[in-house]
Amino acid sequence: MTTTTANKISKALLDIQAVFLRPNDPFIWASGMRSPIYCDNRLTLSYPEVRDLIAEGFAELIQEKYGDVDIIAGMATGGIAHAAFVAQKLNKPMVYIRSSAKKHGKGNQVEGSLPAGKKVVIIEDLISTGGSVLEGVTAVREAGGEVLGVAAIFTYEFQKAEDNFAAAECQFDTLTNYSALLPTAVESGYVSETDLELLRKWKEAPEKF
Repeated sequence: MTTTTANKISKALLDIQAVFLRPNDPFIWASGMRSPIYCDNRLTLSYPEVRDLIAEGFAELIQEKYGDVDIIAGMATGGIAHAAFVAQKLNKPMVYIRSSAKKHGKGNQVEGSLPAGKKVVIIEDLISTGGSVLEGVTAVREAGGEVLGVAAIFTYEFQKAEDNFAAAECQFDTLTNYSALLPTAVESGYVSETDLELLRKWKEAPEKF
């Protein structure tokens, strides 16, 4: 993904407050961790121009990084709608992955037609540590699919995510990331230049923020 595209998507996320920066008044995540950033990419679905920008970005990324993919998979819940938009643009079949297998019926975790051996790219909205989407990777593999990789809108760039994907032997790519977001946030006036050092320190040691 080009720097221009990453910056354009970063600005779009900031403009609609799908990403919100508050370095001097941190958010408290469900885990209890203090964070200067809150990301809710579900908001992108309410803005046609933004969701189309994201779909175009995903389509380009998938063609560039993964080549001849057979099936687009959406990770529940944030990745499902984006996967549908991308599958439509690429004229590819789509499936979606539940967070866990159904407790009734066929007990599926992967919903839709996934013939064995088909090449799959999984769409996710956000990568934090990668834990939930990597469970989806396992589900697709167990269903007989070949996972080419995971494509997400945004990542905080935590080292733990890099380690988890490496351990799972799975590639991942994103349309934009925390490092690309920060200069865009300053240029657009969402944070000041003096906030940058604090924001950068959080990425390096989020547990100490």
